[in-house]
Amino acid sequence: MQDIKSILKKYWGFDVFRPLQEEVINAVIDGKDTLALMPTGGGKSLCYQVPAMAKDGMCLVISPLIALMKDQVESLRRKNITALSIFSGMSRKEVINTFKVATESNCKFLYVSPERLETSLFKEYLPGLDITLIAVDEAHCISQWGYDFRPPYLRIAKLREELPDVPILALTASATPVVQKDICQNLEFSNPEIFRQSFERSNLSYSSFKVDSKVNKILEIIKKVPGSSIVYCKSRKRTKEISDLLRLQNISADFYHAGLAQEERSKKQEDWINNKTRVIVCTNAFGMGIDKPDVRTVVHADVPDCLENYYQEAGRAGRDGKTSYAVLLYDERDLRELDEMASLRFPSIEDIRNVYQSVANYLQLPIGTAGESQYYDFDITDFLKKFNLTSHTALYSIKALEQEGWLALNEQVFLPSFIMFTTNREHLANIEKDQPQQDLLIKTLLRSYGGIFDQPSSISEKMIAGLIKKDSEEVQQQLLQLHHAGIIDYQPQKDKPQLVLLRNRMKAEEITIDMVAYNKRKEQFQQRMKQMITYVKEEGECRSRIIGKYFGDSKIKTCGICDNCLKQKATTLSKEEFETIHHRILNTIKYESLHTKDLLQKLNGIKKEKAWKVIEFLQAENKIEMDAGGWVKLK
Repeated sequence: MQDIKSILKKYWGFDVFRPLQEEVINAVIDGKDTLALMPTGGGKSLCYQVPAMAKDGMCLVISPLIALMKDQVESLRRKNITALSIFSGMSRKEVINTFKVATESNCKFLYVSPERLETSLFKEYLPGLDITLIAVDEAHCISQWGYDFRPPYLRIAKLREELPDVPILALTASATPVVQKDICQNLEFSNPEIFRQSFERSNLSYSSFKVDSKVNKILEIIKKVPGSSIVYCKSRKRTKEISDLLRLQNISADFYHAGLAQEERSKKQEDWINNKTRVIVCTNAFGMGIDKPDVRTVVHADVPDCLENYYQEAGRAGRDGKTSYAVLLYDERDLRELDEMASLRFPSIEDIRNVYQSVANYLQLPIGTAGESQYYDFDITDFLKKFNLTSHTALYSIKALEQEGWLALNEQVFLPSFIMFTTNREHLANIEKDQPQQDLLIKTLLRSYGGIFDQPSSISEKMIAGLIKKDSEEVQQQLLQLHHAGIIDYQPQKDKPQLVLLRNRMKAEEITIDMVAYNKRKEQFQQRMKQMITYVKEEGECRSRIIGKYFGDSKIKTCGICDNCLKQKATTLSKEEFETIHHRILNTIKYESLHTKDLLQKLNGIKKEKAWKVIEFLQAENKIEMDAGGWVKLK
């Protein structure tokens, strides 16, 4: 077995591992089931890539993030490491060919989206795959009490029946203690190694401001703090509006959301990464997998749905260790919307069935249509328009259908055009003679793309057009002609979300939902909303400590740099004031635990900032303890 530090240096160019990476890697190499909780930007992917390179055989990587999957495959290939991926939108022929390459070549990594585990093709080819490690990315998706439950993840445990001696590494950036326990149970871990990196970000200053004008506050922040910035919004329309307003103030800004064409998204992303654009105003479609260490500010112009999402998005600031800022802006409207969010996120069974019927009508799927193998382009905007549905009702009904295992809607994904010659070279020579108008195109394809007879190759119609001095549309027409003639298999590029039925198409009235689990998830969601509102409105407790306690990391120290800590620093206490407040707090909670809100009310006549200063001191001295919900009691 190769030395892991030699592998790290050879393929990634690093001399040392980041915190916890080496411990996780050694546990995996020792064949132990392992759960690793590492923050965004903590280097999770190396925790399975390095041991996979050290071991014989292949690493099966299960991930729901198709764009990230594709980026990692391309990155590994640039290092001359054989990596393949199978995800939504690929044709049956492409999937079969990928499995064949995986079984017949020295493939080190096979990335698959979770719903692929359910397919007959995966089950057929699994015995021929030399899998020696399973990596489960975004492992919190396996818990139905987590914030992003995906039922296909529950299939992972069934792999243990076929691969009983293969260790599993589960990775997540954000999981509460309940979800951590669920991950271990649902993956059937026995005596797992659990590694938790602290949720503390000592260089990141968190703050929350109630404002009348969010745009004015964003301008103030960006003018005050130099450097690269991300501004998150919930609506696509809002990203452009704020970007335009920033530009009017001579700030280099651009907008980004999933509704833009792939080429445009890539250009905007690259310009921001290379500092040609200073501020990117975006939806949460932006940021996953992007390694830009010098982001100085992350501003949320809208309140996220939960602390898990907020922590991940805010954590994109300051990965280089320099002082950075995560700022959350809110107004009364945001708080009202959060209160109403549960009723929007959990539609009625009637709405869910109506949306299911509308999806079937939109895709023209008759009753009995088989699930699993066929993926469909799904234009959400067009769908809403045709069936006069609101985006909330449609998307959250589809989410409910996903969580019950009826269908899956995957993120918008760009699939480049693929071609493969389906005729032999002798026949091709005759075609070149008989169809001289196709001769130049065929020769250009053969010269430009090696292995085009053996496996599908991604092509660029634009590049080919430049080589043969024709426009892209004409090249596409010629390729389609060759496809229809049976000379090539040509799959034009796609840039739409993909929907797949996971069960056969049924009558809408026969669709069932487990209402007990559904209502339990609704309760969990309401709890997460309350925690988010508590964080937003909190004026006393250190924000790093609030986040840490939420994720079960109670050892985080007061950060000293969040808005609440800075307010307390500015508050001076005389020795007499300190003793008085100290005595009153301990007496007030002597016989019962109290919520901080009630405790502060009972400390009437004492300013909040001064009370909080003493509360923080008593916590640090282990005289009192406060849970994630804000309840205080004596130690």
